[in-house]
Amino acid sequence: MIKGGRIKNKFIQLEEENKTGLITFITAGDPNYNISLEIMKKLPDSGADIIEIGMPFTDPMADGPGIQASYLRALKEGQNLKKTIRLIKSFRKSDMDTPVVLMGYYNPIYKFGVKNFLNEAKKAGIDGLIIVDLPPEADEELCIPASKYNIDFIRLATPTSSINRLPTIINNSSGFLYYVSVLGITGSKTPKISNIKKNIKKIKSLTNIPIAVGFGIKTPIQALEIAEIADAIVVGSAIIEKIFKAYIKNNSDVDFIVGETSAFVKSLSNAINSKN
Repeated sequence: MIKGGRIKNKFIQLEEENKTGLITFITAGDPNYNISLEIMKKLPDSGADIIEIGMPFTDPMADGPGIQASYLRALKEGQNLKKTIRLIKSFRKSDMDTPVVLMGYYNPIYKFGVKNFLNEAKKAGIDGLIIVDLPPEADEELCIPASKYNIDFIRLATPTSSINRLPTIINNSSGFLYYVSVLGITGSKTPKISNIKKNIKKIKSLTNIPIAVGFGIKTPIQALEIAEIADAIVVGSAIIEKIFKAYIKNNSDVDFIVGETSAFVKSLSNAINSKN
């Protein structure tokens, strides 16, 4: 099912314009709170259609070394869930249109308190959640409560998701379905286009929910290839790497870090849009 809201409206707009969406991932508080906020503010102008924000966590089991390192940098700077919500509130002061999705793990939300978290998330302007360690069998924990706040709960499907398992994954999902293009952790392998095409066809035979493809997309060429077959592409590890390299090069120049990140995101967006 697809609920109303910024995410649904964005995919309607993309379909009307015959475009593939670009979903960009950054970690809240990486390399610090202020720089991550400035990067986030610039993402929509750089071509991001939807922004995913990673919630730093000490044990990110699905994430590769790059994103794990970004979580550790953020945690060292004092980033926590309260500050992540504040980050999005600050972003919403200048942008009420771009959909924002929180991605991460259940433990910080559980400790924060589910009801308290959902109240704060709604007030902050958070549109969706991707909680990688909550399977459909645990929908009562967060997925169903989130739906009462009109916050989309976005599921992951993988190359090993069977035709029998997919309906369970799709049930109660909203916003979009995040298709993990490779087995393993984020940023670890290069996706095979033929496999993605076959599996997306299988998923689309079961649902009309938009499908975003992520994990392992690092270059504009890969982005263009996947843009031909997906409703959106997700780029995370490659953006995190750009941020870190720019920070190492000149950690006192916020404009430089934001500029380097923005230029890379623009290159992805330009590649995707060139499919037309």
